[in-house]
Amino acid sequence: MNSFEFNKIFAAVLVAGITAMFAGFVAENVIHAHALEKDAVAIEGVESSGGGAAVEKLAEPVLHLVASADVEKGKKLSKACASCHSFDKGGPVKTGPTLWGVVGSSKGGASGFGYSSGMMEMGGKWGYTDLNKFLWKPKKFVSGTKMNFIGLKKPEDRAAMIAWLRTLSDSPKSLPGDSEIAAEAAELAPPEEDMADVTPEAGEEIEQEAEKATKVEPHAGDEITVIPAKKPAVEETPQEIIEEILEKVTPEAPKKMIELNN
Repeated sequence: MNSFEFNKIFAAVLVAGITAMFAGFVAENVIHAHALEKDAVAIEGVESSGGGAAVEKLAEPVLHLVASADVEKGKKLSKACASCHSFDKGGPVKTGPTLWGVVGSSKGGASGFGYSSGMMEMGGKWGYTDLNKFLWKPKKFVSGTKMNFIGLKKPEDRAAMIAWLRTLSDSPKSLPGDSEIAAEAAELAPPEEDMADVTPEAGEEIEQEAEKATKVEPHAGDEITVIPAKKPAVEETPQEIIEEILEKVTPEAPKKMIELNN
């Protein structure tokens, strides 16, 4: 191999090395990673809490709405259920059980209907809170339920339906009291953000934003002037970056470059 071929190979290796060093420098000092603000793919039934984390979504409380809910609206909403349920006293069992007297009755207690094992294992009675959760998402509340109903998303619709179901009785159950309303609100309250889970980077950003918000001075006429935040330090130009990289190149490299030019 003659010296010319060697110089070409050495020049190629040198350029590749400088390019790799430059790319690494840019990646480390220019490009900064940011925390994910929200999930890339939304999952039904799960609510994002920021930073990519997710928390389980719950039905909104509705007991405080039942007393003033529109009973006629609930009756109209029930028409979507009429093909599977009867609402009359002594009505026939259809695809689903009769719903006369359902409020306050035992879960899985209607005679003549074969309930799912999930419903039978629940036990207890149909209180207002359980009806709210069931009407929100039946399959989420009762695992393996036979009921093919997607649920009522709007809290006011669920309140109206519950208010109407309450009337389907010879002696309707009393309206939700303050203690029952408070208990449901506490059970279905959305989880508060835990500051212990905040990353150090996010914490620094919060502190910086708070500091900017508090940097105000009084001004004549009861006005306030916001002191602009300090400008960030001037970043190095590409030429200065290249000079820094070349300073790191071994002393033999310039000599070889001189040979290439001769």
